This record gives sequence, structure tokens and C-alpha cells, in this order.
Amino acid sequence: MDDKILIPISFFLMIFGIVYLIYSTRNRERLALIEKGVDASIFFNTNQKNVPAWKVFVINTAFLLIGIGVGLFIALFLTTYTKMNPDVVYPATIITMSGIGLLVGFNKAKDLDK
Repeated sequence: MDDKILIPISFFLMIFGIVYLIYSTRNRERLALIEKGVDASIFFNTNQKNVPAWKVFVINTAFLLIGIGVGLFIALFLTTYTKMNPDVVYPATIITMSGIGLLVGFNKAKDLDK
């Protein structure tokens, strides 16, 4: 068996294991609560207003792309006007600004609930 095929197989097995663990644990928790006589309506919170998932996805994606663009601009600025190594500056600034963009997107998505 080729070694390159083991990586995708192990990746999908890992994803399957995580999903299975989440659903089986959730099921066991719910069964334990139902056995204790707790009303099943606690699983379905109807008085909470929910923001559609696509809006949160669009906001987070937009801020991620903005962060990548700003990271590229700052990296270009740093490599042009300083003697920093471009092999280090580009990934560092792109990853940092992407993280900041995701943080801002998370905070904006939280504000959608209000």
C-alpha cells in the first residue's frame, strides 16, 4: 500500500471519529436527562432569536479575506522598505492579519444577535 493514501484515509477516519463522539455523547446526555424526568423542551430553545448561518459565514469570510489582503499589503511594505527576509515576513503577516480578521468577524457576528 502506498504511503500517500494513508494520509487521506486517516484524515477522514479522524473526522468520522470526532463526529461520532460528539453525537454519541450528546445522545447519552439527553437520555440521562430524560431518565431523570427533565422535560425534552430544554433541547429546543424557541425563545432565542437565531441569526442565519449563512450571514455569520459571509461576515467571517469577508473579514478573513480582508485580513489576508491587509497582511499582503503590510508584508509588501515591510519587505520593500526594510531588509527583512521575505520568506518569513509574508507568512507571518498574512497569518497574523488573518487571525485578527477572524477575531473581528467573530465579534461582529456576535453583535448580529443583538
